[in-house]
Amino acid sequence: MSATATSGSSTPVTPQATPSDTANCTLDTCPLDSSFYMYRINLVPNVAFLAFFSCSLLAFICVYALTRRWFSFLVAMALGTVCEIIGYMGRILSHHNQWEENYFLIQIICLTIGPAFFSAGIYLCLSHIVGLFGPEHSRIPATWYPKMATGGAIAAIALGDGTSLDTGDNIMIAGLSFQVLTLLIFIVICVDFGFRVWKGQKVGKEAHSEPTTKPPTVSWQVKGFLAAVALSTFTIFWRCTYRVAELSRGWTGPITRRQDLFVWFEGFLISIAVAALEVFHPSLCLRENRTD
Repeated sequence: MSATATSGSSTPVTPQATPSDTANCTLDTCPLDSSFYMYRINLVPNVAFLAFFSCSLLAFICVYALTRRWFSFLVAMALGTVCEIIGYMGRILSHHNQWEENYFLIQIICLTIGPAFFSAGIYLCLSHIVGLFGPEHSRIPATWYPKMATGGAIAAIALGDGTSLDTGDNIMIAGLSFQVLTLLIFIVICVDFGFRVWKGQKVGKEAHSEPTTKPPTVSWQVKGFLAAVALSTFTIFWRCTYRVAELSRGWTGPITRRQDLFVWFEGFLISIAVAALEVFHPSLCLRENRTD
């Protein structure tokens, strides 16, 4: 793009970058609507989320170092928090150049696949819950839950196959939809399992005999753990539903333009899920000597 002069003057006019000329775009030369985000990135929530997930990663590592239990849970949660850390670093870098595609891709890919690893950690917890309250109440074998975790993580990693916005958006929508479907199935299985446990205990009491399965002693730690798993499942499901709705309208849709929705329905909801599983960590709440 060459400089032009105004009529009757030899003073050159500074060329303005266009959306197709993103290499030259700055906040002074291009409108925010032409950037990948279409809004000015607020550093405060992104720095806060970066700090939170960094501390969370350290906390998960410390708990495992102290207990030496639930290594597979550590792996799932560590991978998820690392993705969140990298994702928010990408957003912070984008604050200084919102037209840099690499930073945008880093944050969108990492923040999309991160919660899938948290879901995997929750599936691992369910396999233990089934063993704790009675495998006979589960319609599927407890050994299937780790396989669900592995499948969900693999599907999430596949989201990174798109090398550009044009080739990756459909893959991301499909991957997020798969996460929603998997979580929905998981919720149905959990509700069904809980109902069957309750029904089995009720039948035994009504018959004036021992319940079909003697319920384990449920301490406040176990109750807190069950509540944390339920809360984490709900928040991740809500977040995935939001992201499907967001991306289904394309990269310039009305939901994508709302930074406040991203902060609350992406960062805040995932932070709640991670915090719940930190406070009521299975290594601290469940007394089983589990090393896997």
